[in-house]
Amino acid sequence: MTREYETLFAENFSFWEHLTEDQKDMLCRSATLATYPKGVNLHNGSEECAGLLYIKSGQLRAYLLSEDGREVTLYRLYPGDICILSASCVLDAITFDVSVDTVEKSEILTVSASAFHKLVTENVYVEACGYHMAADRFSDVMWAMQQILFMAMDKRLAIFLTDEMSKTKSDEIHMTQEQIAKYMGTAREVVTRMIKYFAEEGIVETFRGGIRILDKKKLRSYL
Repeated sequence: MTREYETLFAENFSFWEHLTEDQKDMLCRSATLATYPKGVNLHNGSEECAGLLYIKSGQLRAYLLSEDGREVTLYRLYPGDICILSASCVLDAITFDVSVDTVEKSEILTVSASAFHKLVTENVYVEACGYHMAADRFSDVMWAMQQILFMAMDKRLAIFLTDEMSKTKSDEIHMTQEQIAKYMGTAREVVTRMIKYFAEEGIVETFRGGIRILDKKKLRSYL
């Protein structure tokens, strides 16, 4: 398994080539590979750091959770992505709590927070890589906040549906309206009302457990 980890780190972590042999060995020994079913909470912002998460397969969702239980999705992560905010305790500049759940069955490689912290303090390349990954994710966070605060709901829904089509390479989006509302950080009633409007305009049609895009050109006119 160590050899598999070495290959994975070498191919996906830019700081690997700048580690000493002892640091490489420590990193591999600190890593664990596990498969999680859909809906598992991997990191709760108010609890101890989960560590650095590499998504080998599946999908994760990072979100903020309010005291009254409202969720605001910040971004989703796919195979090949690295979740840095789950190791936020290691990076002093990150001061807000983020939760991370599996969206579907996922195989995750986890680097312990203690091992990552040791590397950050010992190796400037690891520290730089960590802050670079955090900066990239903050761009995603700011984009999510911009949509929530400043964009009309028709444009937000059009962006969401267009992005999903691009990710899945399909005109059918297999999500419930409740799931879409959760990912968009709004109420289900708002999404239901807007989807009904899009349906009346001939842009989409609904089916059990999903939405089918009928008129891509008209949908993109809302972008």
